[in-house]
Amino acid sequence: MSENGLTSAQHKMRDAGVAEQAITVFTHYYQSLEAGATGLIPEETIEPLTQIDSLADVEVSEEEAREALSKTVLIRLNGGLGTSMGLDRAKSLLPVRDGKTFLDLLVNQVLAARRRYGVSLPLILMNSFRTREDSLEVLAGHPEIQVDGLPLDFLQNREPKLRADDLTPVEWEADPELEWCPPGHGDIYTALLASGLLDALLDKGYRYAMTANSDNLGAAPSARIAGWFAASGAPYAPEMCRRTPADVKGGHLAVRKSDGRIILRDTAQTPEDQMHYFTDQFRHPFFHTNNLWFDLEVLRATLTERKGILGLPLIRNEKTVDPSDSSSTPVYQLETAMGAAVEAFEGATAVEVPRSRFLPVKTTNDLLLVRSDVYEVDEDGLLQMVSETSCTVDLDPRYYKKIQDFEARFPAGVPSIRGARTLTVRGDWTFGDGVVVSGDAVVEEAGSPGTIADGARL
Repeated sequence: MSENGLTSAQHKMRDAGVAEQAITVFTHYYQSLEAGATGLIPEETIEPLTQIDSLADVEVSEEEAREALSKTVLIRLNGGLGTSMGLDRAKSLLPVRDGKTFLDLLVNQVLAARRRYGVSLPLILMNSFRTREDSLEVLAGHPEIQVDGLPLDFLQNREPKLRADDLTPVEWEADPELEWCPPGHGDIYTALLASGLLDALLDKGYRYAMTANSDNLGAAPSARIAGWFAASGAPYAPEMCRRTPADVKGGHLAVRKSDGRIILRDTAQTPEDQMHYFTDQFRHPFFHTNNLWFDLEVLRATLTERKGILGLPLIRNEKTVDPSDSSSTPVYQLETAMGAAVEAFEGATAVEVPRSRFLPVKTTNDLLLVRSDVYEVDEDGLLQMVSETSCTVDLDPRYYKKIQDFEARFPAGVPSIRGARTLTVRGDWTFGDGVVVSGDAVVEEAGSPGTIADGARL
């Protein structure tokens, strides 16, 4: 039955024009799934990684930094639709400040770095088939971002969702697009190779890639980190931040006992009864930002040697074919994490960076924060925190989770939270203009639905 499933999946991918390298990689993971792989990494098989380089201690000259940045390309993961926030297009197209989207601000960051250091610094998006058109339309409004001879994007591969009962490609006549899924952001390495972009970058003299999520405005171009990475001689290095009690979801690095390799462990790879180890900020003191640096020459050599398969750990994601319908057919999505490549490269390392390099927007709580007066955008497109500490925002998900509902309840913009430590909202409240929050503010459910008056102080 499963052999028929693999053959059917391969045919389906070829018929859809999926690159042969991607089909080879999918086959590898299908066979792993068939053999019973779950991708779980039990605590007893690893040692915590507690000591890494800190950027604060690194000495890099201006010339070393500029030279390294001149050989660097920026790649942004832009394939996500932000469906958990009710979006149906790239999250990077959400307005953040003064009508500018994440993508607009990212372009400003890149152009500012080019001016300061006199480097070409290409910006290239890894799009999915659902985000490509809209994102390239935004970039068309910034013609100066183009670098001669290089594309503005390349496409993430796609693969069939597999029925959980027999591992055959699922069929869903109501919406055939839902029969497909991306293979996780670990696909970046296969997609770079299959698209020809990896060879094109090396042919043009680029040696290093820095990649991050497109919704993380903290991951700005950094000549300092580029200089550190080049001087380290490492083939691969993620940026890590020190954990706080609030950081319970981000993956962490560890040392695998069996071979001494540094590996990434994510939430989905942790046995449920061991999550208390995973979330322990003292046992695993650093979390993974998904900001990565890698050597393009080493990547090409490694992919060539391994026939296109890096062998990243499988993540078996259990879903339903229609994510919005829990009664639809149960499926497996075969995924890998981009950061898991740390174990594929001998000599990989990591660096601790300031928390300011990690400002992702995963929820409307995060969106309120980056839109608020806790931050200001400087002339380089960087979000600069202007208050001493950030504010923890907790909006009632029944009324604020989806972007349309969020926008409707802040018609005059988000409140001032520069003087606040926490803002908790329960119930259905629409905020007026000029609302100011300070200290630990709680808006109770009693009285909702209702309106917070213009100029109110909470």
